[in-house]
Amino acid sequence: MHVRNYELPLSMRSVVRPVREAAIIIFSAFLVAAGMRLFLIPHQLLSGGVAGVASVIGYVTNPKYISIIYFAINLPVLIWGFIAVGKKYILLSMLSVLATTWFMTIIPAVKVTKDPILASIFGGVMIAGGVGFSLRAGGSSGGFDILGSIITRKRDIPIGNVLFVMDGIVILSLGFFKSWDSALYAMLCIFVKSRVVDMIHIRHVKLTCFIVTKERDKMLNRLRELPHGITVVNAEGGYSHEGNTMLMTVTTRYELSELRKTILETDPSSFVNVLETVEILGRFRRLG
Repeated sequence: MHVRNYELPLSMRSVVRPVREAAIIIFSAFLVAAGMRLFLIPHQLLSGGVAGVASVIGYVTNPKYISIIYFAINLPVLIWGFIAVGKKYILLSMLSVLATTWFMTIIPAVKVTKDPILASIFGGVMIAGGVGFSLRAGGSSGGFDILGSIITRKRDIPIGNVLFVMDGIVILSLGFFKSWDSALYAMLCIFVKSRVVDMIHIRHVKLTCFIVTKERDKMLNRLRELPHGITVVNAEGGYSHEGNTMLMTVTTRYELSELRKTILETDPSSFVNVLETVEILGRFRRLG
C-alpha cells in the first residue's frame, strides 16, 4: 500500500504559521502571568526583568496595579525596539506583553503554596517556560529581552552580564524596600528561571550555523535575505562520496528562529549544526 504525503499549499502555510506562532506567544504569556499571580505575587517575590521592576513598585504601592505598571514600563521599550529592531520579533513581543497584561488582570492572586521556597522554584519554572517558548516562536516576553536584542545588534557587549546587573539592581531594590528574605528568595527564582530558559532556548548571544545542503543556489538566495554574511564551502559525503555544499553563517539568538524557519522551508532534508560562539573577530554585520 502506498501512502501519499500531502503538503499544505504555500498560501495555506503562510496563514497557518503566523497563527501557530501567535498561539504559542499567547500560551507563553499565560505561563508568565500564572507564574507571577499564583506563586510570586502572593509571597511578594519577583523573577527579575521588567516584571520584577513592576512587582517591586507594586509591592511598595498597591499589588493590584502590577499588571498596569508592567504594561506602562514595557510600552516605551517596545516602541524603542520597533524603531531599532522592527519586523516580526517586536510585533510578537507586543502580542506577548498585551496578552501577559490581560492574563495578569484576570488570573486571581492565589497562594498555591505557603512555602516561599516552593513558590520561588515553581514560579521560576512556569515563567521560564513562557519566556523560553516565546523566544523559540521568534518573539520575547518584552522588557529586558528587547533591550538585549537592541544592544547585541549594535555592540559586542556581553549582554548576559548586563542583564545580570539589571536583575541585581531589581533584587537589591526588593531587599531595600521590602525584606532581604524576599530578595534571597527572588535570587533563587531568577536562578531557576535562567536554568530552565537555557534548557528550552539558547543561552549564548552569538551562534555559528553550519548548513549542509544539496540546494546550494536556492539556499543561498534565501539566506541572502537575512542580514548576516555567508561562507560557502564545497563538501563531500564521507560515506556516499556525493557532492554537497556547506554554508556557514553567524547569527544571534534573537534571529535564530527566523534562520531556522528559512532553512527548513528551503531544504527540509538539510543538515544543520548550531554552535555556541564565544568571540567574533572581524566583520559582523549588525542591523540598524
